[in-house]
Amino acid sequence: MTGDRDEGRHTDRTDTHVKRTQAGTLTTEQVGRQTKVQGWVHRRRDHGGVIFLDVRDRSGVVQAVVHPETTPDAAAALQPARLEWVVEVEGEVVRRDPDKVNPKMATGEIEVRVETGRVLGRSEPMPFGVEGAQDASEETRLKYRFLDLRRAGLQRNLRMRSDFTIESLAYFREQGFVNIETPMLTRSTPEGARDYLVPSRLNHGSFYALPQSPQLFKQILMVSGLERYVQFARCFRDEDLRADRQPEFTQIDVEMSFVDEEDVFALVEGLFSRVFPLAGIEPPVSYPRLSYDDAMRRYGSDRPDLRVDLEITDVTDCLRDTEFRAFQAAIAAGGVVRGVHVPGASSSSRRQVDEYADIARRHGAAGVLWVKRENGVPSFLVKSALSQGQVETLADRLGVEEGGMALLVAAPEPTAAAALGSLREEVGRRFGHMRENAHEFLWVHDFPLVTWNGDEGRWNATHHPFTSPHMSDLDRLESDPGSVRSRAYDVVLNGNEIGGGSIRIHDRDVQKRVLALLGIDAEEAERRFGFLFEALSYGAPPHGGIALGVDRIVMLMAGADSLRDVIAFPKTASAVCLMTEAPSTVDQEQLLDLGLRIRPQGGR
Repeated sequence: MTGDRDEGRHTDRTDTHVKRTQAGTLTTEQVGRQTKVQGWVHRRRDHGGVIFLDVRDRSGVVQAVVHPETTPDAAAALQPARLEWVVEVEGEVVRRDPDKVNPKMATGEIEVRVETGRVLGRSEPMPFGVEGAQDASEETRLKYRFLDLRRAGLQRNLRMRSDFTIESLAYFREQGFVNIETPMLTRSTPEGARDYLVPSRLNHGSFYALPQSPQLFKQILMVSGLERYVQFARCFRDEDLRADRQPEFTQIDVEMSFVDEEDVFALVEGLFSRVFPLAGIEPPVSYPRLSYDDAMRRYGSDRPDLRVDLEITDVTDCLRDTEFRAFQAAIAAGGVVRGVHVPGASSSSRRQVDEYADIARRHGAAGVLWVKRENGVPSFLVKSALSQGQVETLADRLGVEEGGMALLVAAPEPTAAAALGSLREEVGRRFGHMRENAHEFLWVHDFPLVTWNGDEGRWNATHHPFTSPHMSDLDRLESDPGSVRSRAYDVVLNGNEIGGGSIRIHDRDVQKRVLALLGIDAEEAERRFGFLFEALSYGAPPHGGIALGVDRIVMLMAGADSLRDVIAFPKTASAVCLMTEAPSTVDQEQLLDLGLRIRPQGGR
């Protein structure tokens, strides 16, 4: 009996279930078919009793039409539906009348004639409309991030980020890399910014730190013989407020054994050739290489934007004999006079020149001077300060052509570079010397190993303390550290650093010398980095790597204005999550459990 009943149930049953279809995928090919669409009410219109609902899901929007006279139950069920309510509609896909076709919609030639419908979820009145979300304040949008993320643009960015991640990991797998997760709870080994500290309940008075990067772990993996490591690593830095930085960020962390700089460059160029086409960007096969010194001399920046077709020229030598006080003082103090020629800029107004001077002053310069050529004759800002012959020589050296203007800065070399680097980009953009839609990739290498910190009276690592110096410079490490070049490199796109790395120190004694130069004595070095020294003493191979900034790369690929546009749940510039209200206070019992107490700010 049981068998007969089971057989009858299976043979007599007819399955009439209609599967869900993504709204944005419906086309004229589905005309005449039954479909079910589930999503959010994007728009609602009522015309003569007929209800028009634009239903949106992650794939797009389709129009659903409810006729009360033919489907009264569906009309009654969907009558309450308002913007952003979640609904389900089922019916036949039909062609729109020719005069009702909407060419602005991907599904504008068809609509769903609703036969049944229901409300799946109600919505409170929205704090802002999904279509007009960009007009709401950023604070409001971040507070209601779950609503802000309904915007098509943000969803497109996050899908691009997902594709970027999946494609990148596939590439590294093909290149023989091992994907390894390194610890999130580790010891504090500050690398420049402050660590986020995590108190240990089981070890009172001791703290973990959230990693600023997996730097030491990936080097130890090289000692372990893995040879090729990759990780999409979450990193944390407790930095002072910056407009477009996040306290937590993601980087593609890479390390390789038995490589030099060109091996790393080739690996990254291959990766970018794989992932940038996801955004319709085709990088060159190989990128230009610039030393740090050349980048600063020619462009005034260690991450120059090569879309701007202007270069800086040093004219110090042709002005040494001038009696003009501004030039005399700068050169006598060991400074330089440099300028950048801007074709077509001779028409700059007095107000514009004042704006150029303000830009220079923001970087520490006294202001700007100019040389321009009009009607075939060059002239200098300060009349009679230079002879006409000197003005001619200056204009020729700077390449000033008819209708052009060269902006000059006389200052210490770092100040002149920073001021002219900023001016080069700003004035180049104003006068049409930037190729806005281009994508210019670049490697900058041979950074100084250390940089002098005048405020603290000591040397700081330009990149990090584990970067290898050039061995040919090592004999000057203690006697002239500022002249020692590192084997560090950055990859730059349109003036943005999108990755940085180096060949590492794999010799324990060299590592100790570099730490000593940075003011870390032998006892402190052993306390903080003893595990690294021990690892390096057991046959450490030469190795190097790079960290690529996922947030910034995807931002540039997507053409977004901010890192927050490519991160699902970003924080504000003050490191606050407005949606969850983190950071927040915790219960006193939790503090006592950890052996902590909160003292008044500024108190004891």
